[in-house]
Amino acid sequence: MLTAAGCSPSIPSFSSNDRGPAPLTASPTPQVSQNQLPPPPPPPPPNQDMANNATNGDQNGENGDTQVAALDPNAGSNASSSSSGGGGSLSRNKVLGAYKVTTAGGNCQIILSLTKWSGGYRAASRGCPGAVADVSAWDVSGSNVVLRNSGGSQVASLSSTGDSRYDGQTQGGQAISLYR
Repeated sequence: MLTAAGCSPSIPSFSSNDRGPAPLTASPTPQVSQNQLPPPPPPPPPNQDMANNATNGDQNGENGDTQVAALDPNAGSNASSSSSGGGGSLSRNKVLGAYKVTTAGGNCQIILSLTKWSGGYRAASRGCPGAVADVSAWDVSGSNVVLRNSGGSQVASLSSTGDSRYDGQTQGGQAISLYR
């Protein structure tokens, strides 16, 4: 009858004198090592065909292995019209977001937000070399994206060369690319 009720005389009882099951023994842990991560890969070359495929509704890239979402980032907002592929004026909402950056000295990341900041809007660089490390503001000027330091001085000017890609030069004459 005890087994039918879910009780069994073989189940240990825990009284105030019992301390429960014995603790487990610790397992040995190996030595922890530290290595430097490799740099991020270089950016893909500007590919106008990929931007055209997204506009035409084709979801596969030239090789059939790249998928591109054809979404309008300005849909439902009061942002001004924008263009990709150079010429015309850009909207801040089109440029807004996180980018991978390639410039002389290495690869890094830049995040462009719409928080007001001296020199335009807030920007944050992560792991960038040289003057690009000083980028703390950005804005759109006509068809160019302008990156500035905390003093408001221009660090780089870039123009749209494709869907979510901007290429240009730093004030020191070095090539710089933003892409995502």
